[in-house]
Amino acid sequence: MRLTAFTDYGLRMLMRMASVPERVFSTAELADELGLSRNHLAKIIQKLAQVGIVETRRGGGGGSVLARQPAHISLGEIIRHLEEGHPLVDCLAHEPRDCSLDGQCRLKFRLQAAERAFLAELDKHSLASVALSRLSGARDHLMPPTGTQAEARP
Repeated sequence: MRLTAFTDYGLRMLMRMASVPERVFSTAELADELGLSRNHLAKIIQKLAQVGIVETRRGGGGGSVLARQPAHISLGEIIRHLEEGHPLVDCLAHEPRDCSLDGQCRLKFRLQAAERAFLAELDKHSLASVALSRLSGARDHLMPPTGTQAEARP
C-alpha cells in the first residue's frame, strides 16, 4: 500500500505536534521546520480540523493545536481520514468505475482484507508512540525549553 503525499505530510506534521501537544503551531513554523509547502500544510490542517484531530485558532498567537491528547489518536484513524477518497484500487472506491473483470475478479476481496489488516495494525498504535522532537536546525522557539537536571540543582 502506498500512502499519498497528503497523508505523508500530514503524518509528519502530526508527529511533530505530538511532541508538544498543548503547543499552538503556526503553519509557517511547521512548513519551515519540516521543509514542506505552507499551502499543502494549510490544506491538511483544514482536513484534520474538519474531522476533529486538530483545532485551529485565529489571530495573534493563532495556529493549530492537537484537539485530543496524542495517546487518544490512532495512526489508523489519521490515515483513514487523510486517505479518504483515495482507494487502494479503483474498484474499492465508494463509486467504483467500470471494470472489465466485474463479477469475475477474486482479487478485490483479498485487497479489502489486506487494507483492513493494514489499518487494524495502525489502530493499535497512537500518535504519541511516534511523536517527533524538534528537528535539528529548527528554530529554538518552536519548542519551549524544559527544565533540566542542572537547573534543578541547588
